[in-house]
Amino acid sequence: MAVVEQLIRAEKDGSISFGNYELPEKKKLENFEHNGNILKVKTFKDITKLESNENFVYESVPGTAVTNFKETDKGVEFTVEGASDAQITLGLLENTEYGVFVNSTSIGKMTTNLGGKLNLSVELSGGEPVNVRVEC
Repeated sequence: MAVVEQLIRAEKDGSISFGNYELPEKKKLENFEHNGNILKVKTFKDITKLESNENFVYESVPGTAVTNFKETDKGVEFTVEGASDAQITLGLLENTEYGVFVNSTSIGKMTTNLGGKLNLSVELSGGEPVNVRVEC
């Protein structure tokens, strides 16, 4: 897997891919239309952030590349890659318990806060992509 050179793109399966952790300086792309939503991405080596219709969706510190990001009624699923371990924050339903899976292995249940944010850490090394699934 590689970084997303155009910052964000729509995939044939209806998902999106975004982020470039190799950029030395912050770049952003606004007003990207996808499935009736207006998306905005900001990304570089230190952070990657995605918003949909001005609502928080995804953030990683440091920056990451995310492919096949899909939101469903039950949660989200995506593949992530980065230069080093990342702290990921997802915007989900508030006060909801989710099962979190990394490479198909459960890392436990987590509950979102009042703002609907869920935080998780992902070990990233050697440019190997990691699959993440969060579902209620």
